[in-house]
Amino acid sequence: MLKEYKKILVAVDGSHESELAFKKATQVARRNNAVLVIAHIIDIRAFESVSSFDESLAEEAANIARETLDAYITYAKEQGIQHAEYVIEYGSPKVLLAKNLQHEHDIDLILLGATGLNTMERIFIGSVSSYVARNAHCDVLIVRTDLDNRPIPKMKKAKK
Repeated sequence: MLKEYKKILVAVDGSHESELAFKKATQVARRNNAVLVIAHIIDIRAFESVSSFDESLAEEAANIARETLDAYITYAKEQGIQHAEYVIEYGSPKVLLAKNLQHEHDIDLILLGATGLNTMERIFIGSVSSYVARNAHCDVLIVRTDLDNRPIPKMKKAKK
């Protein structure tokens, strides 16, 4: 018997990979008649300085995120999703996705875009998708293909 998902969490960060994950999440949610929870995590470490946390920059980032997330909700409803909502959280994307949001929203599937980090960045920073896949207590789908299941083309670096 096939697993039927009831609550699906998809993380979006403005990247092309996360947008593909979102679009795939809408397809999965529609097939399962599931609730779709779209999460955007604002990593406050990006706004910290040596002396203080700049709250105005974080709030501006949240306002921009709300505009994008409103558009995602509209798209989801156009795709036939009955129940779609979004959350904006502040903190560590890894922990919030793998643990907090999963439990708070009773999530049974998490979709994430494949990381764009290179090997050295993964060593020092760590991949969010890798962490979530290892630590979540539900199924995790790392999206590596487009909507037609073709591999996502790698971004070519500009020649110097």
